[in-house]
Amino acid sequence: MKGILTIDIGGTNVKLKHSDIDEIRKFPSGSELVPDEFARHIVELTKDWRVEKVSVGYPGPIVNGRIHLEPANLGRGWVGFDFKKALGCPVKIINDAAMQALGSYQGGRMLFLGLGTGLGTTFIMDGMVAPLEVGHLPYSKKQSFEQWVGNAALQKLGKKRWQKVVFDVVHRLRDAFIADYVVLGGGNVKKLDELPPGCRLGDNRNAFTGGERMWD
Repeated sequence: MKGILTIDIGGTNVKLKHSDIDEIRKFPSGSELVPDEFARHIVELTKDWRVEKVSVGYPGPIVNGRIHLEPANLGRGWVGFDFKKALGCPVKIINDAAMQALGSYQGGRMLFLGLGTGLGTTFIMDGMVAPLEVGHLPYSKKQSFEQWVGNAALQKLGKKRWQKVVFDVVHRLRDAFIADYVVLGGGNVKKLDELPPGCRLGDNRNAFTGGERMWD
């Protein structure tokens, strides 16, 4: 069986899925994970899968298909790493939030917001994907959007106040991008008692759909 391998690099686990197989495989990530070790794990875990193309969702900015900055929550050495040589086949790399956004897209103007460690942001208009770094822009009291809605904010503010901030941030960003709808993904979206108006619930598995769509 030969197809697309999608790799979703998270802060806790790296998850793998073959386009023709339902099974999801994974191994731990974290602050000590460097790209050489990452590639060894991938090769070992997919020995019984025939892969012709690879999609990688990376937790950081991608410019012209290349990693632009070292990740905040992994080891060093990712910038300039030769994924094609290490994995032995063609590789496309995209920001991890953008990959999940692409898999969540249902047409029109869609804003994707990933509520996790920080705030992942992607805008898709008429099929054109624009990964963003909106989370780093100032929001309130000299702190950024992600400092107000990321995981640290949830712990600091408590669920009730954090949820109010999430609703406000979603409203502001939806208006700013004139989005037809917002998809809320990320690990903390399940902490919301209800979704803000105009939002759809994302799903981490959509990242694998996005990985396959990258080759369409």
